[in-house]
Amino acid sequence: MAESVVGFLINQLATLLSQEATLLGELQPDVQFIKDELGSMKAFLRKAEAKEDNDSQLQEWVKQVREVAYDTEDVLDDFAFRFARGQTDGFCGYVGKIYSSIKNLKVRHHISLQIKDIKARVEQISARHQRYQSLNGTQERGSSSSHMANADFHIRDQALLIEEAQLVGINKPKEELTAKILDDHSHLKIVSVVGMGGLGKTTLVKKVYDDSAVKKQFQSHAWITVSQKFQFNVIIKNLIQQLYDEIRQPVPSQVESMDGIRLSEFVKDFLKERRYILVLDDVWSLDAWEAIKYILPDYNVASRVVLTTRIADVASASCLASHDFVHKMKPLSDEQSWTLFCNRTFQSNGCPPSLEEVSRKILKKCEGLPLAIVAIGGVLALKDKERLDEWEMILHGFGSEVDGSGKLDRIKRILLLSYNDLPHHLKGCLLYLSIYPEDFPIPVYNILEKWITLGFVEEKEGMATTDIAMRYLKELINRSLIQIKGTWDDGQLKACGLHDFLHEIIISKSKEQSFTTTATGYYTRWPVKVRHLAIHNFTNKPQDFSSLKCLRSVQIFRYEDPLTTSFLSKFLCGGPKFLKVLGLEGAELDNIPKEVFKLFHLKYLNLHGTRVKIIPKSIGQLQNLQVLALGETNIIELPVEILKLRKLRVLLVGRTGDYSNNFTIWGFKSPDGIGKLISLENLQSIEADSDKIVREIGKLIQLRRLAITKLRREDGKELLSSLLRLTNLQELSIHSIKEEETLDLQHFFPPRLGFLRALHLIGHLERVPQWVISLQSLGELRLQYSGLKEDENVIGSLGQLPNLVCLLLHRAYEGETLCFKIGGFRKLRRLELQQLRGLKWVRVEEESMPSLQVFIFAGCKHMEGLPLGLQNLTGLEDLGLYDMSNELIHKVQNLNKQSEDYQTISHIPRVCIGHWIDGRWEREFL
Repeated sequence: MAESVVGFLINQLATLLSQEATLLGELQPDVQFIKDELGSMKAFLRKAEAKEDNDSQLQEWVKQVREVAYDTEDVLDDFAFRFARGQTDGFCGYVGKIYSSIKNLKVRHHISLQIKDIKARVEQISARHQRYQSLNGTQERGSSSSHMANADFHIRDQALLIEEAQLVGINKPKEELTAKILDDHSHLKIVSVVGMGGLGKTTLVKKVYDDSAVKKQFQSHAWITVSQKFQFNVIIKNLIQQLYDEIRQPVPSQVESMDGIRLSEFVKDFLKERRYILVLDDVWSLDAWEAIKYILPDYNVASRVVLTTRIADVASASCLASHDFVHKMKPLSDEQSWTLFCNRTFQSNGCPPSLEEVSRKILKKCEGLPLAIVAIGGVLALKDKERLDEWEMILHGFGSEVDGSGKLDRIKRILLLSYNDLPHHLKGCLLYLSIYPEDFPIPVYNILEKWITLGFVEEKEGMATTDIAMRYLKELINRSLIQIKGTWDDGQLKACGLHDFLHEIIISKSKEQSFTTTATGYYTRWPVKVRHLAIHNFTNKPQDFSSLKCLRSVQIFRYEDPLTTSFLSKFLCGGPKFLKVLGLEGAELDNIPKEVFKLFHLKYLNLHGTRVKIIPKSIGQLQNLQVLALGETNIIELPVEILKLRKLRVLLVGRTGDYSNNFTIWGFKSPDGIGKLISLENLQSIEADSDKIVREIGKLIQLRRLAITKLRREDGKELLSSLLRLTNLQELSIHSIKEEETLDLQHFFPPRLGFLRALHLIGHLERVPQWVISLQSLGELRLQYSGLKEDENVIGSLGQLPNLVCLLLHRAYEGETLCFKIGGFRKLRRLELQQLRGLKWVRVEEESMPSLQVFIFAGCKHMEGLPLGLQNLTGLEDLGLYDMSNELIHKVQNLNKQSEDYQTISHIPRVCIGHWIDGRWEREFL
């Protein structure tokens, strides 16, 4: 983490020095020195952080580097806080104005002393590092690294020695993998096994490798552990040694002196025309695979290479040929997990009844990860079976400091390998996730915006920061560190999360580094010098806030004692003046404390779900604000001062209100001149009830997501004209001012919405606009209250959209029949037909909707039977019938197994009937 902090600070210092060098005056040499020294340290920090657990002296040095980097950041932010308020051109842009007009010489002198003090500390730390290297350089290269490597290999060796009888859930994947290896394909075939650490990749591949049928199939066999410390010559010499050991001959003496090229040729020559199987265990990089693959000859003798990796890109890059195969490891099922847990913990298939409840809760935290189950089972096996309190203690803390035995260090070490391998810019992103509660589905766009506003995302010219942040998230998913918890219908990421064990580990890592901490339960005092604070289920609120001055973010979650306006005022008065992120979702706030508007550095303010009614004029003081989230509040209008927030990228406003008529969408009344907020990328939901507002929207050319409501018929043409300028738009929602108001969107303009992925049109349509049919990237379309007629070929025209995966029609069609014709909707995966009140029959022709997985009917009460041709939807997984007529429901519930209707649904895995009872859906699965 020190590497991440230092990297972020170096970028900040570099910007300051390059843009404002002449304005730093006598401080410039000191600032330059600090930057240069930190840059030299950064090169060593990654290795140092990976080894610090085994070296207390190195651990102390890393801690000192981290602290001086934090303190330097505090000094820079304090400088801006004291002197830059009221300016509008950004920190580096207004430093000149600040420096030339400073009147408070005492404060200026104080800042200067702080910089010089930091310089002195950096000099001492640098000198200490040099002494450390001179005294321990050889030892560091030898014993420290070998200690870590030996620990890693020891764990891996244990995986290789597990008896097959001890393994659970391995039979099916072993059979599948063995079949792929023993098939009759004559070319060299690559089989990759991918998954997070601890899933049992090495164990599975070892059982396949040792299988007698596999051994018999090949002439040469070799197992190479690649690891993070990949050294090509060492790996190849190891391979040669194994190949010669197998034929019981000594390795030729000249091999020892060969360079990489000659070693490669030697291996190729040995393996040519031999049928070989080579396992490359624990491959961490594409570079390692690219180097090794060139030594692998392919003479059409059915040789095989099997590799294991945690990195999805490595697995896919190694398996480019059509006959190659990627096996994605899956967690154990609940039943398999319980069997393994009982075997490991109780040496039997059962569990004492008195311990079953706590045991199942502990097991749930393992989430099917075999290594975690084995590790925690080993700890519990030593516990007194009569002492329930000891088991409860393990439940509430996985750390070895809770257990005292250190037996969980094994799983920690395995998972920390992935963390230590991260580039510095991803470490902070991952550790920040420790603020979220266990099993919390983290909204993707929520976390991306926090990463951006906290400075974790490095800007790149020509790329939007949101895109860069999404790359970071996908890279952490690619490295099997973050799990996908939910996707939208078009495949876009919706929610993510962490494995419980990894969550515990990064919480421990974050606390250790004063990066994040969580206030939960009865909290007696605030943490000292922590950067990020999360509040969960808070029951006590300490009143001494003096230790919070270093806070950069505060986020509340579930709480028992509500976070009130008065407490928040005291909290913010207490000192967190450098706050950048303030997440107050669901807090019982009736208004925003005035102290919020004194937070000069604030970039992210989330008041979603509060009772706030008014945004005061003082909002204009938050000139660094980038994200303002006001969804599900009572706000109906924004003041003109909102236009001062020129850095604002996200503005979300959605009122609570009366939704009894199912049509009302509450937006906010915008001041004239909203087009001045040219940095806006996400604007929801603005009331566009005047042509002036509609024209202003056309000036927001950075918009990616736009939701407008209360659109009048006469403004439709003007809106389309504005949309032509919004070439970055990805999601668009248009809502008419009232249900019977027509959305006049028929005017044809050359389509420029090439990136539009989602379109929602809510209001009456005379017909489907022609420009909608031309949207080549459109993945999701929702038409509500459209009132389209049967003779307008609605389905025929929409069926030609090449990338449409989700279609919802809600009171959008008034005909009696819908026909899905041959060749239409090639990629559609989800179809919902809601409250089509005149609909009686649906017909699905052959080769229509070949990709459909979910088909939902809701409130179509005049339907006389199941869709005709339903059997043509061979990939259908879910058929839902919600709030349908009693006659249809009775008919479906009592289908004779010999009837034609039964045959049409017998291939569908899940058929659900739903009734709306007492404010919730009651579901029945057939």
